Amino acid sequence: MTDSRGVLFVPYQDTLALLSVEDALRICEDVYGMHARGSVVWSSPASFKLDVADGFNNHWHVKSALLKDIPTTGVRLYNYYDDGVRNTVGDLGCTRYIVLSDPHSGEPMAIVDEHWSYAIRSAAAATLACKWTGPRNPKILGLVGIGTMGTNALRCLCSMYKFDEIRCTSRRPETRVAFARKWSQALGIAVAPKDSIEEVVRGADIVVGGTTSGDVVSREPWLKPGCTFISLARRELDPAGWSKMDKVVIDSWDFNMLQREFKRMVESGQFSRAQLYGEIHELVSGEKKGRERDDERILIHTTGLVSQDVALAHFLYRAALDKGLGTWLPRAGGAACAAGAGGRSAT
Repeated sequence: MTDSRGVLFVPYQDTLALLSVEDALRICEDVYGMHARGSVVWSSPASFKLDVADGFNNHWHVKSALLKDIPTTGVRLYNYYDDGVRNTVGDLGCTRYIVLSDPHSGEPMAIVDEHWSYAIRSAAAATLACKWTGPRNPKILGLVGIGTMGTNALRCLCSMYKFDEIRCTSRRPETRVAFARKWSQALGIAVAPKDSIEEVVRGADIVVGGTTSGDVVSREPWLKPGCTFISLARRELDPAGWSKMDKVVIDSWDFNMLQREFKRMVESGQFSRAQLYGEIHELVSGEKKGRERDDERILIHTTGLVSQDVALAHFLYRAALDKGLGTWLPRAGGAACAAGAGGRSAT
């Protein structure tokens, strides 16, 4: 049911206070359960894009989903700049909103800034799969890339495990040194900056690849028996190494096939659906087993599901209502608007 006060706008600063790491992990897992039950309805087409390179380097992406179990429906829209060198997709300055409406009436409910919910969802939706595929008692975590995705993967994994050592690397030495200093103090764990990706990956129990690179980043021979590799973007693990993993688990085959790098890997014959062990919702529902041997090397790869973004936005909307946060915007068709419109006369 919509609120007579209008449409609630939930700004970025409010979302930080309303959504915790633990909330994000729980909600993402709940949505995988919805996928297992078949209660998520996708838009057609699944993704609408407007990409204009010449003189603009501007990219609009629009996705939507209806979640029967909540119920809610939402449209996710974001706009960013990418000229091949600078990419603002994770920056606070780019456009990122989810519009929620009542699926029974079509009336608007909320507009939610998704900078924080998108950032934590990107990590939570992948890292939670470690509940089924992670090593029994991981001690060493490797972070390849320490931007938004890498940092939030660290937050998620540290809520699930207690590590003895964390390694990190990034393009710039000063960035990884500062990151290591900050998180060593925050976590009380030794965080060691490394000069190379290989130094981070070799011997690690869990590795997270979360860079903005369009090139291959990590190599399969570097992965030790029993490790779990979490790929959050593009080509974090050499495509030639996918078929050599004991298990490959992804969030959605269909949605990954909409991504250029993944589709190219499949069409080139480097990986096939027959080689896929399963989708994460199959682990959550118990349809598929997770890790079955201590020495299995397992790859988790996600592209991101708008169903989880919509669920998180709905959680933020309800939490903002409960705590009296957000800003009310006038809604066309609302009681006050209808009264005002009725008083007008044509001239």
